[in-house]
Amino acid sequence: MNESNETLLEFPCEFSVKAMGLASHSDFQALVLEIISVHVPGLTEQACRTKQSKNGKYLSVSVTFQATSKPQLDAIYYALTDHIDVVMSL
Repeated sequence: MNESNETLLEFPCEFSVKAMGLASHSDFQALVLEIISVHVPGLTEQACRTKQSKNGKYLSVSVTFQATSKPQLDAIYYALTDHIDVVMSL
């Protein structure tokens, strides 16, 4: 199966990844940026948006970037979900 049959996305495209973790983490935003920037060179803090949960227990970090391929996105999701401080990624 070729890449065009594996996803409905057309690359390159703008894509957003969201990671959630405990708000008590010393710098969850920096952690998420560090993980994603391994796969997306040149990523900056301006690509991030953060939001705290209603009760303040969790913090979500959304990072928007130019995605180049499905394997790149897969690698980002695997890296995020494998990290102990990331509760969930979307």
